[in-house]
Amino acid sequence: MAISSMARAAGQPMVAETEAMAVNLHYKVDATKATHAKYKAGQQCSNCVLYQGKASDEAAACGIFPGKQVAGKGWCTAYAKKP
Repeated sequence: MAISSMARAAGQPMVAETEAMAVNLHYKVDATKATHAKYKAGQQCSNCVLYQGKASDEAAACGIFPGKQVAGKGWCTAYAKKP
């Protein structure tokens, strides 16, 4: 039986904005606080191809941050819009 991404993410810690990888990727828990030139309004983790949860999930695993969860309303420079 396959384990859902939410089940895998359950119990995983959240990425902190202060972690080295998060700092390098300008990760923000709240996308509206992003000041990087690459950020465009409406972009957030929950509509990124790397987000491993449903768009409605508050947090889920992310391919960029192994073993950690990101906020669904977060954002980083690795953002790539889901088709």
